[in-house]
Amino acid sequence: MTIKSDRWIRQMASEYKMIEPFVDRNVGKGEAVSFGLSSFGYDLRVADEFKIFHNALNTIIDPKKIDSDSFMDFKGDVCIIPPNSFALARSVEYFRIPENVLAVCVGKSTYARCGIITNVTPFEPGWEGFVTLEISNTTPLPAKIYANEGLCQVLFLESDEACEVSYADKHGKYQQQTGITLPKV
Repeated sequence: MTIKSDRWIRQMASEYKMIEPFVDRNVGKGEAVSFGLSSFGYDLRVADEFKIFHNALNTIIDPKKIDSDSFMDFKGDVCIIPPNSFALARSVEYFRIPENVLAVCVGKSTYARCGIITNVTPFEPGWEGFVTLEISNTTPLPAKIYANEGLCQVLFLESDEACEVSYADKHGKYQQQTGITLPKV
């Protein structure tokens, strides 16, 4: 597998609509947390829709039986994540991952240096949809997340061949997700 450059990402976005909407340059330095195409990746933006976790109703989190009432829906330009808590969000961009590509998402240093960690599982070959993002505030203070600005960077790894069974082939449970998607079993 090889990591792909900005030229490859631009071409895949143009020819195969791998990222929509696609921003073909890095935007926002000095004004916003940067987003768009970078040298060897793509800085995705967080949309203005959030599900903020609260523990008022539960004493335990069960990934097999998550209660949607454990989250408060919020829509706005700035989301405040409580101390030592987290929120779910979605990407502005819709992704279509080719069957010979695996994408890995990592947090941006601007947020990481403030104790805000973004966790996203790999985008499997053949997966498509809006990305559900988990944003953890590891600090003892409330943390701001800016909607429509960069949150994390996607790196694309291309194989010499397509996978034998893609995420689309196995009808993955998160295929073509359109909003913030809670865990499914």
